[in-house]
Amino acid sequence: MKTSHPAADIFVPGSQLTPEAALARTTHLCVAAHQDDIEIMAYHGIAECFGRTDRWFSGVVVTNGAGSPRSGLYAQYTDADMQAVRVREQRKAAVIGEYSIQLQLAHPSAAVKDPRNADVAADLDQIFTTASAEVVYLHQPADKHDTHVAVLGHALAALRRLPAALRPKRVYGCEVWRDLDWLPDGDKQVLDVSAYPNVAASLVGVFDSQISGGKRYDLATAGRRLAHATYHASHATDAHQGITWAMDLTPLVQDPSLSIRDFTRGFVDRLRDDIDARLARLT
Repeated sequence: MKTSHPAADIFVPGSQLTPEAALARTTHLCVAAHQDDIEIMAYHGIAECFGRTDRWFSGVVVTNGAGSPRSGLYAQYTDADMQAVRVREQRKAAVIGEYSIQLQLAHPSAAVKDPRNADVAADLDQIFTTASAEVVYLHQPADKHDTHVAVLGHALAALRRLPAALRPKRVYGCEVWRDLDWLPDGDKQVLDVSAYPNVAASLVGVFDSQISGGKRYDLATAGRRLAHATYHASHATDAHQGITWAMDLTPLVQDPSLSIRDFTRGFVDRLRDDIDARLARLT
């Protein structure tokens, strides 16, 4: 398997399979911007496949993870040092989560933010064609992190280039740097992340360079999942111990003529209409 960037890392944990074979058996695939994004946004897919032989989760990290904040043990690390640490941490997560394959494409963020970057496009074309995954987890288009949205754009473009028979059955836009609690309930995709809480904690906790480096993603991720579960329904007891919200992006892949901007504004418009109708009725 050939990738565009010489620093790309390909890891097949606990298996003698070739990268191509490990990718080909993938049923659930996440394409994310940075190390640890996968474990925050796509735990639903990891849990769906964990401990099974008929389902396989695979992860793709598109960027090299440069520029992350750091303190404590990592305060004096160079950017190159941090990139190497983050690659190792992502490999550890792949072992814990029993991923079929973990790909780290190592593209600089600046390159990813160019929607016409041919190297990113070639890598994703190869990955999606080989994997033929049934379920794909991407960043959501209302995310407030530029690199996340740029990776989403590349991934959607690659999925749209696939023959119709190879496109996934379901594509989720997942929350990281803007949660999706604001979606009207009819637009929320409920991803139950209650299973294997010890595994869920370990997957986020393994990224010590981020946690000890000054960002408590472990506590924040668990707290957000619990908050979503509790605040989901005001007149019912909690149906789940943890929820991740997602947008259904499948229509954007099924119909490449749809505008991503118009599609996303539709969610915002429905939120506005929901608020306006309630205020009109009750005030």
